[in-house]
Amino acid sequence: MKRIFVFGILLTISCSILAQDIVRPEGRGRIRDFGIAPGVFKTGTYNAITDVPGVRVGQVTLIEGDSVRTGVTAIVPHEGNVFRKKCPAAIYVGNGFGKLTGVTQVRELGNIETPIVLTNTLSVAQGIEGILTYTLNQKGNETVRSVNAVVGETNDAGLNDIRGRHVKADDVVKAILIAKGGPVQEGCVGAGTGTICFGWKGGIGTSSRVLPADLGGYTVGVLVQTNYGGILEINGAPVGRRLGQYSFKSSVENPDYLLNPDGSCMMVVFTDAPLDARNLERLAKRAMMGMAKSGGIASNGSGDYVIAVSVYPENLIDESTEKYYPTLLHNDAMSPLFEATIEATAEALWNSLFMATDTKGFNGRIVEALPIQQALQAMQFPVL
Repeated sequence: MKRIFVFGILLTISCSILAQDIVRPEGRGRIRDFGIAPGVFKTGTYNAITDVPGVRVGQVTLIEGDSVRTGVTAIVPHEGNVFRKKCPAAIYVGNGFGKLTGVTQVRELGNIETPIVLTNTLSVAQGIEGILTYTLNQKGNETVRSVNAVVGETNDAGLNDIRGRHVKADDVVKAILIAKGGPVQEGCVGAGTGTICFGWKGGIGTSSRVLPADLGGYTVGVLVQTNYGGILEINGAPVGRRLGQYSFKSSVENPDYLLNPDGSCMMVVFTDAPLDARNLERLAKRAMMGMAKSGGIASNGSGDYVIAVSVYPENLIDESTEKYYPTLLHNDAMSPLFEATIEATAEALWNSLFMATDTKGFNGRIVEALPIQQALQAMQFPVL
C-alpha cells in the first residue's frame, strides 16, 4: 500500500497497479525488439512520447476479480503549472464517434491548460473530475473558476465491466501525480487495459522520432490507446489477411466469421518544435495517416481523435502578460515533422499490439494477443 498526501488530500493506493516499472512479458516485446525498424528517422532515447523534453506519463491500471479491466493514462505536458503556462494545441477528428471533452475550447483558443487524460467511455466524467481536483488545488490556481479538462476515451466493454464505472476521480489524480519521464509501459496497462484492436488485444503504445540536425533536430513523440478495427498491416505487409483475422471477412470469404470493424483510437502527439495551433492541426492530420498505415479504417462507429501539442518553452502561453510573441516555423519546414508524426504514430500503434498479452475479462471473455511469431512469418512473404 502506498500513500500520497497532496493538496490536503490523502490518497491511498492499494487496489490498483501503478504502471510505472517497465515489464516485458515473456515472448512479447516492442516491434524493434524483433528486428523491425519502421520509417527513415531515428527514434529518441526511449522511443516514447517522453523523449519530448518535459513530457511525463502516469498510468493507473485497475484489475479486480474477473470483470474489472480498465484504467487511466495521463500525459503531463511540462513540469510547471500547465494552467498558468498553457501549451499551443490542436485537435483533429478522424471520425467523431466518441466523447473527447474540451474540443471546442481548444479549437477556439488554440491551447490546452491541463494534463491530457485517457480512460474508458463511461469514465470520462471521472476523468474531468480528477483533472479539476488536480488543477484547482495547484499552487497559483487559488482564484481559478474555469478549467477546460481534456479527456479522451475508448470503449473497453468487451473485457471490462464498463457499466460498473470502476475508475474514480482519485485514480485520475494518482495517474497525474505519478507521471514521470523515461520509459513508458505499453500494452495492457492504464487506459489500454481492456481494449481490443483488430480482434487481438490492444492497449497503450508509444514511439518517437528525432529529426536530423539539418531539418531542425526537433522531436516528435506519440502515445496511443488502441481499440479499433480494419485489416492489420505491419510495415506494409497484409498481416491481418494472411493470419485470417480481419474486418469484412464474413463477406469476402467466410460467412461464419464475425469481426466488427468499429472501435476507437486516441492518438496524442507532442513536439518541441515551435508550432502554433494551425500547424499543430496539420501535424495532427498526419497521425491519421499513421493509423492508415496500420490498417485502421476509421469506421462509422469508431472515435478516432488526435491531440497535438507543442511544448517549445518560449511559446508557452502566460496570460498574465499583455502580449504574446511566439516563435514559429515556416510552413515549408513542416514536411519532415509530418513524416516523423506518421512514422511515430504507426510504430506506437504496432507497439500496443506487440506488447499486449492474452486477457480474460468480463463474462469470461478471452481476447488473445497478436501472435508475434506468426505475424513475423506472415511478413516474410512478398507483398503482392
